[in-house]
Amino acid sequence: MPITNSRVIPLTCSGHTRPVVDLQFSSMDSEGNYLLISACKDGNPMLRDGKTGDWIGTFLGHKGAVWSARLNQKADRAVTGSADFSARIWDTFTGDELFKFDHQHIVRACDFSQDGSRVLTGGQEKKLRVFDLNQPESAPLEATGHEGAIKSVAWDDDRQTIFSAGDDKTIRVWDVRSMEQVQQLDHGASVTSMVQSADGHYLTSTAGAEAFFWDTRAGYALAKQHTLEHNASSISLHPNQTKFIAGSDTDLWVRIYDFTSGEELEVYKGHHGPIWTVSYSPDGELYATGSEDGTIRLWKTNPTKPYGLWQSCPE
Repeated sequence: MPITNSRVIPLTCSGHTRPVVDLQFSSMDSEGNYLLISACKDGNPMLRDGKTGDWIGTFLGHKGAVWSARLNQKADRAVTGSADFSARIWDTFTGDELFKFDHQHIVRACDFSQDGSRVLTGGQEKKLRVFDLNQPESAPLEATGHEGAIKSVAWDDDRQTIFSAGDDKTIRVWDVRSMEQVQQLDHGASVTSMVQSADGHYLTSTAGAEAFFWDTRAGYALAKQHTLEHNASSISLHPNQTKFIAGSDTDLWVRIYDFTSGEELEVYKGHHGPIWTVSYSPDGELYATGSEDGTIRLWKTNPTKPYGLWQSCPE
């Protein structure tokens, strides 16, 4: 039976006024610290201390819902994609907008290349674009092929590929050098989320109640597929690859599953609306959830271990 522990109290991060739809932790710095960025339909992406949830700043400028927010490896730049038909690049230290890239429709997804020099976007246009931040005035590289809106994008520098996922029930793999499609990963339903694992060894995705784990080292072969109890809006694989968390757009509970067997291990309730986005911290000590209720909640992975603001252990 899964563990339901009512004594597990998450940290609640307030500030957003509408549903939180995307979360990402930065990499850890030399002192073990990291940041958390959030995208929200209120149009105000926010940056926080990853361990405590403390608010650092809000990036002001978008005129519509922000669907996607990502940090580069150094965490000194952020990219956001919005319903105002733009993707914007921000300085995370000053909050200043550095670049604005206009599109012809809603931008649903964005991501940095590993070196932070390029940005990938996708959205309602069903088109991928790659912008060069060293030459921001130059025309972006483009690729088409999706038959539905693109909801998620990701970048794999190690294999010189980029990924796009969306409403046409597919993930498409592209060679970033030629912008040609080289592979297609079929899902059977609209792909609701897609991210890479912390070490890049897996591409994780969700469609309906299915959780998929594609092995990037084996030609994107399907390594695991688990059928969950509820529709999966988002999943995140723990850095040690023993378990994963899942949020659902039809359920209020946070669920932890065994990676190997798919067995449900833990269940927690804290949100008052469906959970749209989940993510493990880079050290795996906590995870974040973003909800329709407009809040972000931080949950400690090991309830009995002091960490961050949870300095005391439960009795």
